[in-house]
Amino acid sequence: MHLAITGSIATDHLMTFPGKFADSLVPDQLDKISLSFLVEDLDVRRGGCAANISFALAQLGHRSLLVGAVGRDFDSEYRGWLDAAGVDTSGVLVSDTRHTARFVCTTDTDLAQFATFYAGAMSESRDIDLFALGSDFDLVLVGPDDPEGMLRHTRACRERGVPFAADVSQQLAWADGEVIRDLIDGAAYLFSNDYEAALIEQKTGWTTAEVRAHVGTQIITRGKNGVSVFPADGDAIEVGAIEGVVAVDPTGVGDSFRAGFLAGIAAGMGFERSAQIGCTIAASVVETKGTQEYSLEREGFLKRIGSAYGETAQAEVDAALSLT
Repeated sequence: MHLAITGSIATDHLMTFPGKFADSLVPDQLDKISLSFLVEDLDVRRGGCAANISFALAQLGHRSLLVGAVGRDFDSEYRGWLDAAGVDTSGVLVSDTRHTARFVCTTDTDLAQFATFYAGAMSESRDIDLFALGSDFDLVLVGPDDPEGMLRHTRACRERGVPFAADVSQQLAWADGEVIRDLIDGAAYLFSNDYEAALIEQKTGWTTAEVRAHVGTQIITRGKNGVSVFPADGDAIEVGAIEGVVAVDPTGVGDSFRAGFLAGIAAGMGFERSAQIGCTIAASVVETKGTQEYSLEREGFLKRIGSAYGETAQAEVDAALSLT
């Protein structure tokens, strides 16, 4: 399958607070909140949802087209990193005036997070004509990005009859019901976590059944409780998370799951196996500081699949994926 991954490309500034945010919150004073947290460290990492997904796909042996907008600083190092990893960066638009987007996030000991995002060059993704970059896409993932860019890509896919996966995630906070309905209507796949799934229903005014009537397959991640897959036809599929994970940083975990799921679909695997691949690569990411700082070793990855999901799963994934 030829996959196009659209969405944000950013630099992540990741910090750790050696306490709990909740201890500093006064429930009846949240309208006057003014807090400063003293952090212990700062890691500057490569990130952005689309870049994270494309990187993870490359780790699983699948070369996808990355589509997004960046600043000129992207060419100094980030592009080379992704190219070397096996990502096709020819679909990236370089802005003449804006910097690459910045994600600034602080994580506490409970893995709760406060984050801010500077869009920068990402706002120019609305200028990208997706199908001028290629016309043979088997699936397009429309990830968090400039709102107008997300709508443009979604509508272009619907007009051309190209299957797309809707991943609104971080952009749900600003989007109203009309926009969300436009972004997910007709999607072959709808990705979200359990909180986002509830927010989609609240903002669209659709019931659970109505959301699923507008999409093909809904995939809901549930953190340590695994993932639920709701196919258009058939019963729900529940896949447990990998056990024994020592969580270090949750940033980018959802992106890696999406990549694993899509890698399984691209390899012709069913929903259960695809979700198992997603959960396994997600475990590697949550155990690592940064969203693209991990590497997958074939034997170790397959062993982890087998330990969690059985020998049959291990053998089928071994045959389907081109892991290095």
